[in-house]
Formats: sequence, structure tokens, C-alpha cells
Amino acid sequence: MAKKKKTIRLTTAQAVVRFLSVQYSERDGSRQRLIRGVFGIYGHGNVCGLGQALEEYGKDLPYFQPCNEQGMVHIASGLAKRTQRMQTLACTSSIGPGATNMVTGAATATTNRLPVLLLPSDYFANRCQGPVLQQLEHPVSADISVNDALRPVSRFFDRITRPEQLLTALPSAMRVLTDPADTGAVTICLPQDIQSYAYDFPVNFFEERVWRVERRIADPQRIDEAVALLKSARRPMVIAGGGVHYSDAGKELMNFCRNLGIPVSETFAGKGAVTQQISGFVGAQGVEGSGAAAKLSAKADLVIAVGTRLTDFSTGSQTAFQNAKVRFIGINVNSMDAHKNGSVPILGDARETLKRLGSAARKAGVKPNAKYLAEADKAWAAWERTLKREAFAPVKGSAMRQGEVINQVQKASRRGDTVVAAAGSIIGDVNKCFHAFDGRTAMLEFAFSCMGWEIPAAIGARMVQPKGEIYAMIGDGVYLMNPTELVTAVQENLKITVIVTDNHGFQVIRRLQMLRAGISFGNELRERDTKTDRLEGDYVEIDFAANARSFGLAAWQVATPEELADALAEARREKGPCLIVAEIEKHEFGPGGGVWWDALPAEVSGNAVTRKIRKGYEGDRDSLQRFYY
Repeated sequence: MAKKKKTIRLTTAQAVVRFLSVQYSERDGSRQRLIRGVFGIYGHGNVCGLGQALEEYGKDLPYFQPCNEQGMVHIASGLAKRTQRMQTLACTSSIGPGATNMVTGAATATTNRLPVLLLPSDYFANRCQGPVLQQLEHPVSADISVNDALRPVSRFFDRITRPEQLLTALPSAMRVLTDPADTGAVTICLPQDIQSYAYDFPVNFFEERVWRVERRIADPQRIDEAVALLKSARRPMVIAGGGVHYSDAGKELMNFCRNLGIPVSETFAGKGAVTQQISGFVGAQGVEGSGAAAKLSAKADLVIAVGTRLTDFSTGSQTAFQNAKVRFIGINVNSMDAHKNGSVPILGDARETLKRLGSAARKAGVKPNAKYLAEADKAWAAWERTLKREAFAPVKGSAMRQGEVINQVQKASRRGDTVVAAAGSIIGDVNKCFHAFDGRTAMLEFAFSCMGWEIPAAIGARMVQPKGEIYAMIGDGVYLMNPTELVTAVQENLKITVIVTDNHGFQVIRRLQMLRAGISFGNELRERDTKTDRLEGDYVEIDFAANARSFGLAAWQVATPEELADALAEARREKGPCLIVAEIEKHEFGPGGGVWWDALPAEVSGNAVTRKIRKGYEGDRDSLQRFYY
């Protein structure tokens, strides 16, 4: 007779808490708790279930109280990004709007391949209550809830309708969270009644479990194919993406580029992959990149894409690589990304692949080309001069430029400091102007470019970065969209410094509008003009510093680089969260790198300026854009 397994009677919610409390991730022998805690806003859908469970069983799974459900998911993805995806947070919401508020956060995490665990509550599974508070009824699909909106933005989705379903659902969730190729948002919906149902769970289900994050080794045949391309290439270059960070491959990347003499650029997500100035470094890649990277990209005959999705901002909407014979090597753990642009795909961990490819290439006789490296270094030096002249230097009679703000942050930052940015004009300028060298870290989110990610993500980063400053660099539009997690920073005494560049609106989109339509409409923070009935009146004056002080932050308003330098020094001495508002010139931006981007002007228009812009756009598109296969 089989021996009966030991069991423990728990509610569904209690089992979730007990299970998450004993899950660990491990890579290279380093073990850490996988789910660091739970952020949640309680409502009738989860307060009696998960709320009760966290109070009774959450000793090793601390609860944190955010201000907005979207914000708490951003906090989780910021923490995951700062820990190289080795840790994350769980996020619980009530049913209805609490759950749908998490959709944008989930999309941001999944697009960026960042693990977050979502536990939205759901409608009663037994249905005997009739339509419940906040329920959206579908006329022909009775089993649909608003939580189904999370399906397309999740890498794994499940709805628990019986407690014992956790026995398969929770391990599947952990598998996806720790899979470097398939990670992203994981959603497990928990109906309100099921959270409180009990079941006799096996005791061993709650034993400690370690999820090993594997370093997958590339196929040797693919390495050989890549070496053959390297041997024949005369103008190779590397594009380093976020996968370099997640693989902790920065050292191997620099060794690879040094040993083979290959210039290297960085995507937004790859910012800081090169941790110190090396010969051949040409800075940011693509549309919001450096002129040096643009020059090398245009002539490259081999592009080695490491841990990048090759999005349109990196490829200039497939115009950045103009060499007729250009080929690509894709190094990635994700098959879809590795195959892009007709690449020779190398499916493998970035760190281990760069080691093996570099070693094989050296044995095959691939050596640095001093003349080519000198060309790259000359282009980088010219770009540095451009930054000093066109971004950092003051303009007489003009307000402070955004580049001057970034330059002051560069000067004030030290080893161990982190800069966070995601949307608006400032992320492009940070990408071009800030150098993440010598122990400085940059956390840029541009896969989804989600306005409102920056402050919560900075909080998530601070939860796992006890030392150094964390600067969340945002525009005034971002601040207006999602400032409330500053209260969470005060509540938890998590020191971040938010730098708001105030240019009275969504000026980067106005810039695009002027370039592609020739008119300005609806992008500046202006009062309505009673004569035209449009938003063309005076600029709206907003006291962001006063608002931040009302949340409990120390705050400064500055107008000059000198005042900003003083404020940054004072903020470093503060123990709690801070905010600095910098008034900047409205229609000034950092220098362009010269890479085209596909944004379509109207095909027909009664405006002569728009028609002229469309004609120029068509000429550029037809002469520059191409497929790579």
C-alpha cells in the first residue's frame, strides 16, 4: 500500500504566499530570492484572500503599498532590470480597474523581456452572486473577464478555478520568469472566491526550490559560420543590446572587441555595456545615437548584433546599414531575435558565446585593423567635440539646454550611481550625451518607451541598490502622467532623485510634427486661445517643486547649470527622496546622429509645406530603406 503523502490545508491565497516565499534563482553559483516581495492595492477582490494570506504567512514575502497598479508593475520591472532579471516582485490587484491598470506595466515588461509576476483578482468562479461589482459582462463569452486583456501582453497566462491547479500553474510561472529566452510578464488570475477556498496541498510543494538561470551554449557549427564571416569582413562592427547586461557579459564584450579590433556601439537597452572608454567605442546606435556610430554603420560589411532586438531606432528603420554586401550575425538566447535581418543565428548566452566566438576567431587569424580602429576613434573624437559645442555649451540669450542638464548630472555622478530614463526627448539626449563609464549605470527603457516608467523603476532599482545615487531623468509631461509613486518612495524611505526638465509640453513630438507635417498642433502645455479655440494661448505654469514638497520630498527649482550643480550636491546629502526642476529651452535638442527614421507625412494635404515634406520623405525612403535577408 502506497504511503500517504503529508499534506497541509491552506487556502489558495495562502498556498500562493507560502510557495512564492521559498522560490530562488541561481546563476553561476549565486543564489537569491526570486520573488523579493509583493506590491498590492487591496479591494474587495483580494483583501479577504491574498490580503489575509500575506498578513498571516508573509513573514518572508514582505508587502509594499504602491499608489497605482501600473506604477507597481513598473517598480517590479525596474527591480528586475537592476538585478539582471535574477529577481522580481509579485503584484496583486483587485478585480476590474485594478487589474486593467496593470496592462501597460505588463506590456512594458514583456516588450523589454523583464520578468514580473501579476496576480490580478478575478470574478467569482461559482457565479451564483450574479454580476459582481466591477464586472464587465460579455454578451456571448461568459467566461471572459477584463483580465483577458492581459493575455497578449503576458508570456504566460492562467486562471485558477480550483485550488489544486496551483500545483502546475505556479511552477510554470516560475519557469517562465527564469527563462532568459521567454521571460516577461506572467499573469495568474485568482477569482475572488477561489482565493479563499481551501485544499490539502502536499507539504513538499512548499519546500525551497532553486530555478537555475542557464547559460545556453551555442552550436559549434554556427560559431564556425560566424568565424568565416569575420575572416572575410573588412569593416565589422558590434551592436551591444540589453542582453549583454542580462548575461553580465560586459567584460567579455570589451575583450572580444579589443582582441579582434571591432568597433562597438550600444542600443538604448545596451547603454553601459561598455564600461570604460576603449578604442573603437562609438557610442549610441541609431536614430538617437552618435554621429560616429552612424558613420560606421553606414559602411559596415558585417554587423554582430549581441542581445538586441534590432528595432527601428537601432536600424534607422532599416536604413542605417548601406553597404550593399552587409551581413549580420545574431547572438541571442531568443530564436526570433537571433534570426533577424537574415543573420547567421547563434542561439546562446551572450557571455559564453562571445568567449567562444572570440577564441575561435583569433585561432582562425582574425586580427585588429589599426587603420579601421583609428577611423572609428577619429569619428568618436569628432562626436565628442560636437557634444561640447552643440549640447553642453550655453547659448547666449537662451534658457539652459537639456544637454547642459545632462552634462551637470554627468559631472555630479560617481561610481555606483544609476541614471534612469524612458520617454520624451530626454532619453534620446541621455543616450547621446551621458557616458555610463567607470562604475556608473544607465537603465534606459526604450523598447516600449513608456511614459511614467521612470519614477517607479527608479524605486525598484533602489530596493536592490543600497548605495549610490539613483537619478530618474524625466520631462514635465512624464511627471504629469505618473508622479504618485513618489509617495511610495517617501513611505519606504527609498532615496531617489528625480530631475524634471521643464520645457512646457511634449516637445519631442512637436519636433517630429514639425519635421513630418510642418505645423505645431496639440503638443505644448498651453491655455486655450478664445479666438482660435485651440491650445495656442499662454504656457501653463506648473510648480512641480511645490507639488513634490507636498508629497514629502526635498525640492529645488533651478535655471542655470551652476544652480543645478549646487542642487545636485545638496540632493546627494539628503537622506530621503528629492526632486530638481530645471527650466530648459523649449525647442532645443541634442545634436542628431544623422540616421533616418520612418514616420510618414500625410500622403495628401492642402498644406503646401506638408506636401513638400512628403515629397522629400518619399525620396529618402526610396533611396535608403531596404530589406536584409
